[in-house]
Amino acid sequence: MMTANQVLSTAMTPLDSFPQQKRQLSALAFDYGTQRIGVAYGQSLTGTAQAVAVIRARDGVPDWSDIAALIDRWRPDVFVVGLPYNLDGSESPLMLRAVKFGHRLNGRFHKPSYGFDERLSSVEAAERIIDEADWDASGKLSSRRGQGAQKKQAIDDVAAQIILENWLAEFARRV
Repeated sequence: MMTANQVLSTAMTPLDSFPQQKRQLSALAFDYGTQRIGVAYGQSLTGTAQAVAVIRARDGVPDWSDIAALIDRWRPDVFVVGLPYNLDGSESPLMLRAVKFGHRLNGRFHKPSYGFDERLSSVEAAERIIDEADWDASGKLSSRRGQGAQKKQAIDDVAAQIILENWLAEFARRV
């Protein structure tokens, strides 16, 4: 049985293979999950990204028409898929599925898919959402992002944003 790293080498272009010349590009990033897939858009000119959507998934399979609509709207040059390594650098149980998702993006939409380490992106996303919280008029903590399930969705798209921000920063360093 192949490891995720072996599949990764055939499924997604490694970050090292970017052209040496600096060029501007736009990307859609995905925080892959079995129930939800967070999506963010960004571009290399400013190195910024924004959370744009959360796609529902059934056992890791999205409605591909939802993804096609995002691609049609944002017109990315490349895809970036968060790779869920464990904190010790080993492959998480979701790694192989995330790699396969990146391969399917490439196969369906004919754009390069790059993998990028997503360790702690969900933790940072939760921290950002907490930082966005406001105190309401009665002195209670409230959130601009909503409650319960809405917060979980908010974490997914913000996690994709963080993955993309980190990938764009690494891209800028390498080219």
